[in-house]
Amino acid sequence: MKLLIDRIIKDGEGREGHIIKVDSFINHQMDMKLMDEIGKEFAKRFEGLGINKILTIEASGIGIAVITSVHMDYIPVVFAKKSQPNTMTERYYGAEVKSFTKGTVSLAKVTKKYLKEGDKVLIIDDFMAYGEASRGLISLVEQSGGQVMGLGAVVEKAFQGGGKKLRDEGYKVESLAVISKIYDDGTLEFMNYDSE
Repeated sequence: MKLLIDRIIKDGEGREGHIIKVDSFINHQMDMKLMDEIGKEFAKRFEGLGINKILTIEASGIGIAVITSVHMDYIPVVFAKKSQPNTMTERYYGAEVKSFTKGTVSLAKVTKKYLKEGDKVLIIDDFMAYGEASRGLISLVEQSGGQVMGLGAVVEKAFQGGGKKLRDEGYKVESLAVISKIYDDGTLEFMNYDSE
């Protein structure tokens, strides 16, 4: 998605440890015009699959999932919680999820009444690195008896291999900006990018 890649080149930063900082427009402050285009693009790429729910994980994926839902006829957005609030008293599905950026492992939880057998689920997140968060979310859908129809990532770090592994396993993975390399000076190299 050229609009997104251009914005990452302009305002994003590559950091030591293969971190990509997009705080000013995606995951700390959101550029809502850009987010709207991201949601529209995901809706287009996953059109016609009978998707009836979007699943994401708190917190960075929520805004992206919500704007995608707007372009998919307002289907419900379910987000896995990394902590268990006092209000979450019902039975839940749980799966361990490792965050590449934070270097932490959390138990992602979804109350059982929000994911059901027969649901056709689109998984949305801001980043795809090794695919650990995606695997946790896939597990939640499988525990419910639902079906993963696709996975969407705003930014995929292809050099970390998560997207490739999931595609090789037969999942439909759509990433809007695919980074093939981060150079020592923080410069990013994108796959299939046309600057024109």
